[in-house]
Amino acid sequence: MPTLTIALAQINPTIGDIDGNLALMVAAAQRAHAQGAQLVAFPELSLTAYYPADMLEDPDFQRRLAKGIQDLLLASKELPNLHWVVGAPTPNTGIGKPLFNSVLVLKNGSILLQYHKQLLPTYNIFDERRHFEPGPDVAKILDIEDVRVGFMICEDGWNDEQRDYVVNPFNRLADAAPDVVVSINASPSSIGRREMRHAIFTKASARHNLPLVYVNQIGGHDQLVYDGASFAVDPKLGVVMEGARFQPDLLLLQVHSRSKFLDRDGKELAAIDSKGLPKNEFYRQQLVLGLRDYARRCGFSTAVVGCSGGIDSALTLAIAVEALGAKNVVAITMPSQYSSTGSVTDSQRLCQNLGIALYTHPIGELVEKYVSQFGTAFGEPLAGLAKENLQARIRGTILMEYSNHFGHLLLTTGNKSEISVGYCTLYGDTNGGLGVLGDLYKTEVFELSRHLNEAAGRELIPTTIIDKPPSAELAPGQKDTDSLPPYDVLDSILKTLIEGNRLSQKEGEAAMKFVLETSSTSEGKALIERVKHMIARNEYKRRQAPPILRVRSRAFGSGRQMPIAAKY
Repeated sequence: MPTLTIALAQINPTIGDIDGNLALMVAAAQRAHAQGAQLVAFPELSLTAYYPADMLEDPDFQRRLAKGIQDLLLASKELPNLHWVVGAPTPNTGIGKPLFNSVLVLKNGSILLQYHKQLLPTYNIFDERRHFEPGPDVAKILDIEDVRVGFMICEDGWNDEQRDYVVNPFNRLADAAPDVVVSINASPSSIGRREMRHAIFTKASARHNLPLVYVNQIGGHDQLVYDGASFAVDPKLGVVMEGARFQPDLLLLQVHSRSKFLDRDGKELAAIDSKGLPKNEFYRQQLVLGLRDYARRCGFSTAVVGCSGGIDSALTLAIAVEALGAKNVVAITMPSQYSSTGSVTDSQRLCQNLGIALYTHPIGELVEKYVSQFGTAFGEPLAGLAKENLQARIRGTILMEYSNHFGHLLLTTGNKSEISVGYCTLYGDTNGGLGVLGDLYKTEVFELSRHLNEAAGRELIPTTIIDKPPSAELAPGQKDTDSLPPYDVLDSILKTLIEGNRLSQKEGEAAMKFVLETSSTSEGKALIERVKHMIARNEYKRRQAPPILRVRSRAFGSGRQMPIAAKY
């Protein structure tokens, strides 16, 4: 019986680095060929990486892209018996947008097949219709070693129940009756997303009796992180093989005419457990990879963090150490007259635990000089919120000075709860190049901090930091609860207002139950309205904040696009 050996090349390409991405593909193809593969499949838009956005409109980029495709064809000649399934933008010579999002099947210097993505997502973080024209409603089949292979691209496989698009590419594939479907993907990671992929593709595979392999991109790309976790689905068994998460991988398996998948040794594959990582371990791995790749791709090898002795900066530093190494992370504590003794000593203990350098830069004299000169210039003393914000802005300036002088990437430490309601200072603690915790609610920051300690088997983040009441320490005896509801209350309200039906069923039901119970009283209704108002009036701050690493289903940035000047 004819058998086809397939390799799924889970690579970490860089957006726009066509030469570098080509080198990754060549290296993976050589490994696949050496292990007996007859077909190697790469992720969606693997030549450019996902997603190039308006780079696609740049003439120089278009020239480099055309050269990259020619270089791929030349590379395929070096392995003349191997089929390369690659993702790349290709020209549309007809009506509509100038490009297609395409699969190209190459062999020995020739393009044997082209398939254009039919379903172009334009929701949440996606905007493919801005650049691409949908492909025709057809299935493309290629016979390889007498095995019939069909193709699809990412979103094409997410509409089997036809809830979002009129067209369902699975129907055409089922009519064509391939022996296996190769799906190339760039599916961003968020909590629960891997499990959702398994559920959707397992159901579609069973419904149409189509064995399917799914290869996914990995890596941090601006706000988004791709987890890889490429897999194979047997129509009767479900998921039977899965690649590594958050790291490159090369999976080999065999398929023959409408039969079970086999491993590389010819043994039948069995169903595997699709249970995902525990939530906090998922957050840890996603944030570490996202930060590591963001820094690397932006040309940074070192990072600096303002260390307040609080939970947010402590967790940011711990993640930075894991991502970049202790010798490449610096902390700066900037005490003022309102800083508690514990904040300084906790910062010292934290940095000793993490093995990183801690510098001290007091701000008391600077604050007093600003206050004095404000009174002299404007005839009124600086006080209240303006004086509190001044302290945050002086700290932000010091951190930017260090970043500019020493070349470190400044990491902001704000969490999703604070960013949601504007409990942050523009041009102060919002300064920086990347927000590591910006998609974690405050309650999740505490949970993840405890998890890091448990995973390490020792106290990375001092328990005194985890247990202390949160405070910005910008005024005498200040606590976050002076301005905000308790974080467990606030977070339940925020989840409902910001993420809503994008929450998991369990989390959504719990948050909604809390909100309904809260809104049953006049005080509760007033609280929810107050939170709504704070979210709306602080959109201008979020628009000017640095990008944040996405871990949840709806993050600030491209995933939540709201007007600033509007009546809510």
